[in-house]
Amino acid sequence: MRFLEESKVHASLPRVSTIQNPYNLLNRLFEVGNAEVSHREKIGLLAYSPLGFGTLTGKYLGGMQPATARITLFPQYDRYSSETAIRATEKYHKLAQDNDISMTQMALAFVNSRPFLTSNIIGATSMKQLQENIASIDTKLSDAVLQGIEAIHNEIPNPSP
Repeated sequence: MRFLEESKVHASLPRVSTIQNPYNLLNRLFEVGNAEVSHREKIGLLAYSPLGFGTLTGKYLGGMQPATARITLFPQYDRYSSETAIRATEKYHKLAQDNDISMTQMALAFVNSRPFLTSNIIGATSMKQLQENIASIDTKLSDAVLQGIEAIHNEIPNPSP
């Protein structure tokens, strides 16, 4: 907001047009204070880490540690590895399974569906991952899935701030 005000006062300053923040099923803090400003000021979110360092793909469930996975290689990136985050991830995984959708596509489709989103910054280390990530743009979440996401979020809000 400060930079927006300064750009009004100083015509030589560019106006903010986007903001890059983490945003995913495990970290929806953008909704708390920034979404309203984003909407009102027409500043789109460039959501990074939409899969929570890969945790929202399900590859770490059950204590799995794939050899080349980011959290295996960089264990200090533990933002999405707390007990609470794991419990939420397990619930999102079950929701996806119960609705016959991959958790990856559910997580990305949720981010894609937000009205304040300008771009979803995906990452992939294989062609298969990239194809699944890109295909999420065509994934539309049912009301049941969206209600399930909200129920999990209400039970375990933002376990990975």
